[in-house]
Parts: sequence; structure tokens; C-alpha cells
Amino acid sequence: MHLDGAGHALDTAPPGWRSRTPVLAYGSNACPSKITWLRSQLGLTGPVVAARVQCTGLAAVWAAGLRQRDGQRPATLTALPGVTEDHFVWFATPEQLAVLDVCEGRGNRYDLAMLDHADIRLDGVLLSGVHAYVGAAPIRFPLLVNGSPVRVADVAQADAASLSGEPAAGHGLACTVLPPERTFS
Repeated sequence: MHLDGAGHALDTAPPGWRSRTPVLAYGSNACPSKITWLRSQLGLTGPVVAARVQCTGLAAVWAAGLRQRDGQRPATLTALPGVTEDHFVWFATPEQLAVLDVCEGRGNRYDLAMLDHADIRLDGVLLSGVHAYVGAAPIRFPLLVNGSPVRVADVAQADAASLSGEPAAGHGLACTVLPPERTFS
């Protein structure tokens, strides 16, 4: 759990945290400094409860477009059969989801989607109802270099901006995109 600029054990998390909306955090959204940035720049409030999960069949890869504000290449999510990666799941409140929507450019750069039949496990237990921000436009679809996506695990952020290739036709994930006006309770 992240609160007051520090990490805390999950046994100090607020009651009912498992009933919050589970959101797959990959790329910078899994980084404590990003959470601090979200607090200072976008007004994120409350404890951010996150747990490490194992994901099979999907991967964090570099997006086709660069971020306008800093020229860096952001991560995006794609289907990648046979691949297993560790990420985090935020158990987010409605207010935290609203902040993530702003940060991710929901409905423009990324869509918020419910991952259908995703193999995401917390301590070996399959999680259901996991949401994720998935590419909504070619600039946030996976970058294909020689026809294949480039995993974040394989190429460092400092080298990702210089990659060249073409955007994939989509993210390839089995998911249900949620309309931007959907609210959470």
C-alpha cells in the first residue's frame, strides 16, 4: 500500500480493499514515484492498495507513439500467448479511477476495459473482473519492429524512444471497453 509517500504492508490496508476495482498496473503505473506524481499533479487521494500478480498471455510492450510532454515512449498492453510477466493490480477507489482516467487520456489515448478471461493470478488464485488501460488509438497500440511487439522487459525506457517500426492494428486483447461516462461505486 502506498500512502504518505511511503510503502506499507497490506495488513495495514483499509478494510474492504478487495472490493475495490482491480486495475492492472504495468509500466509507470506500478512505480511508487508515479503514484506520488499522481498525488501532487492530479490530486490522487487515499491509500493506493496494490499487489503483485502473475499475468499469462499478455505483456507490457512499447507503444507506437511517443508522449508529447517528454518525448518518451510509453508502455501499452498487448496479447502475447505463451508469455508470463509479473505486474501489479491496483485495487482502486472510484476517485482513484477518475484520476487514472485523466492521466491515461481515457477515450483518447487509452480505453479502460474489463479483461475477458485473462489469466491474472494473485498468490496463485485467478482474479476475475480485472480492468486495464488498453490502447485506444494507433499511437498507443503496440509498436511492431520487424513485425513483432517489443516487450518492456526486453528494452529499457532510455532505448525505447529510438525504436522504429509501425503501429499494430490493435492491442489484440480479449476485453470489453467501458464507455468513458461509466462511473464506479
